[in-house]
Amino acid sequence: MAFTAQDVKTLREMTNVGMMDCKKALQATDGDMDKAVDWLREKGLAKAAKKAGRIAAEGMAYAHVCSECGVGAVVEVNCETDFCAKSEAFVQFVKDICKVVMNDNPADVDALLQCKYPGRELTVAEILPEKVMSIGENLQVRRFARFAEPFNVAYVHAGGTHGVLVNLAVEGGIDATEIGKNVAMQIAAMNPKFWDKALVPQEDIEHEKAVQVALMDNDPKMAGKPAAVKEKAAAGKLNAFFKDTCLLQQEFVRSDLFKGSVEGYIADAAKKLGGTVKFVDAVHFVKGEGIEKKQEDFAAEVAAQMNMGK
Repeated sequence: MAFTAQDVKTLREMTNVGMMDCKKALQATDGDMDKAVDWLREKGLAKAAKKAGRIAAEGMAYAHVCSECGVGAVVEVNCETDFCAKSEAFVQFVKDICKVVMNDNPADVDALLQCKYPGRELTVAEILPEKVMSIGENLQVRRFARFAEPFNVAYVHAGGTHGVLVNLAVEGGIDATEIGKNVAMQIAAMNPKFWDKALVPQEDIEHEKAVQVALMDNDPKMAGKPAAVKEKAAAGKLNAFFKDTCLLQQEFVRSDLFKGSVEGYIADAAKKLGGTVKFVDAVHFVKGEGIEKKQEDFAAEVAAQMNMGK
């Protein structure tokens, strides 16, 4: 029995198995769809379809910079459990995905899935079901970012809870790696909402002013003051807002190295090295950020398992 490309696609949708394995299954069963499903199940591949529905909220945020070309990438890949996230197989898979981003510069996750997997002739999408089976959990390539222009510095915190990629403009032939790492650590620790006060939208500034005016309205010492006075006072309090929410205006956390703002630290450290460094951009991924995790009642789960054995 002959089969078509549409048959391969249909089998893939039914089983969540890679295209190449679906093609092999149809070849082995002369195009019989039901037998092809059984063939995949017997090979252990079709189980990946069941795993695909599980919530993948654990995993790893990872960043790396190519030592040869200077291209940097940061990725987040998710799995189901923290145990899996620390396994050698999963960590290597994440690093391979990061390598694909650096080498192929895909436009989005869908494009990344169509890129060749490192060291294999298959695509990432075709390799994924294999990894699901061998690792034993649902895996999701969630997001990534890439900076091509040097100077890039990568930082991974606590084995992958945070992945940070920092892009700097460096002049004077200096090595700004240490500067970039300290800035990346600041980002991981303080999680600023904006990189610089110049990037804060006007509506956010106006909102903060309104909040400050409202606070003064509730302050007996300021309540009777004219609106113009309150607005001027509110504008004066914006520096505190910027120091709290903007990376370059934040207090540098490594006070043992420099006392002052992050912007001041960068300028001071670069000057000591004999050059100049300017912060350009950064990407900060927090593992599992925004993913709704399934809440499990562990005690109830154990009790249910004990009852099943009766």
